[in-house]
Amino acid sequence: MQKTTLEIVQEIVGEQLGIEASKVLPTSNFTKDLGADSLDVVELVMSIEETFEIEIEDIVAAEITIVQDVLDYLAEMGR
Repeated sequence: MQKTTLEIVQEIVGEQLGIEASKVLPTSNFTKDLGADSLDVVELVMSIEETFEIEIEDIVAAEITIVQDVLDYLAEMGR
C-alpha cells in the first residue's frame, strides 16, 4: 500500500526533529508545537524538496509554518 503525502511528511518531520511521526498533525506548527528552530525548518524544507523531487522557492518556504502549509504546497505541485 502506498503511503499518503501526510504520512511521508510525518515521517520526514518526525525523523528530522526526533519525535514520533504520529505526533505530527496537519495543524502542528513547526516551531510552537514541534519545537523546531529556524535551522530545523530549513532542513525540513530541504528534506521535503529532496523526497518529492521539487524545489520550494524561498519566499514560499518562509511562509511555511504548519504541516498543512506543506501539504497544500505539495498538492499545488501535483504531488
